[in-house]
Amino acid sequence: MDDAQSSPSPPSPSSSSAYSYVLLNYPLISAIVSFAVAQSIKFFTTWYRERRWDAKLLIGSGGMPSSHSATVTALAVAIGIQDGLRSSIFAAATIFASVVMHDAFGVRLHAGKQAEVLNQIVYELPADHPLSDARPLRELIGHTPLQVIAGAVLGFIVATMGQLIKMVVCGT
Repeated sequence: MDDAQSSPSPPSPSSSSAYSYVLLNYPLISAIVSFAVAQSIKFFTTWYRERRWDAKLLIGSGGMPSSHSATVTALAVAIGIQDGLRSSIFAAATIFASVVMHDAFGVRLHAGKQAEVLNQIVYELPADHPLSDARPLRELIGHTPLQVIAGAVLGFIVATMGQLIKMVVCGT
């Protein structure tokens, strides 16, 4: 598909259908749904394993699957399906997804491991030490490669299913 021909012209700011363009934006909806599904999986998995509700899991980072990976993969796949694999926006979305996923299991994973070590050091400090009352650092901020891959697979599935649903509903 040619980029200029594949995208409808944007609505005028005064148009009453401007909001419907956002609500029908297939890449945006795919990304949001992927994020919501990934976070929900974490939430319900914790309830199933530990029999406790932890609402922080609905917005927190870390864990299985990576919601960051799911989100950016769904976005890139949906853009690829909608605008074509040769489009510049697909290239940009793919690079964006790669950077986010690399960061998730690279920098953020190691930052979490460092936080774990620092928390242990602070825990072992004598009670009269000035840092003994320091609030613990968040340890679960990164992902293992498996969590990143699982998130990417989830994002691919959501974007693909979104296209199939769009084809059935809209007949395109």
